[in-house]
Amino acid sequence: MSKTVVVTGANRGIGLSFVKRYLERGDTVYAACRQASDALADSGAHIVDGVDVSSEEGVARLAKALDGVNVDLLINNAGILRDESLGSLTPDTIRAQFDTNALGPLLVTEALSERLSDGGKVALITSRMGSIADNTSGGRYGYRMSKAALNAAGKSLSEDLKGRGVAVAILHPGLVGTEMIGGHGDLTPDEAAQRLVQRIDELTLENTGTFWHSNGSVLPW
Repeated sequence: MSKTVVVTGANRGIGLSFVKRYLERGDTVYAACRQASDALADSGAHIVDGVDVSSEEGVARLAKALDGVNVDLLINNAGILRDESLGSLTPDTIRAQFDTNALGPLLVTEALSERLSDGGKVALITSRMGSIADNTSGGRYGYRMSKAALNAAGKSLSEDLKGRGVAVAILHPGLVGTEMIGGHGDLTPDEAAQRLVQRIDELTLENTGTFWHSNGSVLPW
């Protein structure tokens, strides 16, 4: 049965791969982004541009575009990566990562919560860099902190939405060769999206709120 899927950060990388993957499955896809790429424009998805998830205006624009739409799957994929190290911290970049990586997905989910179908799903694309137990190299303060905050939000969402029959996945894609990390990685965006889609397919109310690697292993908090 065809589903309605919403993907944020859909103009390139893993987000664009998600869009293509679900379109291939025959689903209706709403692709949210700040500005559509040529590849996204050619995909056949319903594009909602001007959506910056770090701004209340951007979130409201997405919610308005989806007025009357029942959402079966919301993929909060939009994110940014900056680099800070001890001794050269830049508060502005740390705040920007919190706004986009943690607060943005939470506000998008809240704005669309009444549009989520009973039995629907929410996927948060996070990072194992948000794992406190797994941190053995330090640095990347803003990114690590924002992803840890996203993980915490995801766990709370899994509890708050459970009564509606909505399950939440907290997903690390792996080391993916996207523009965000300079193109160096172990997986292509298409490979990562394929694995992540499998994890989303396996998502149920029994395993809601779990922090997964895209390969299926459970990651430590």
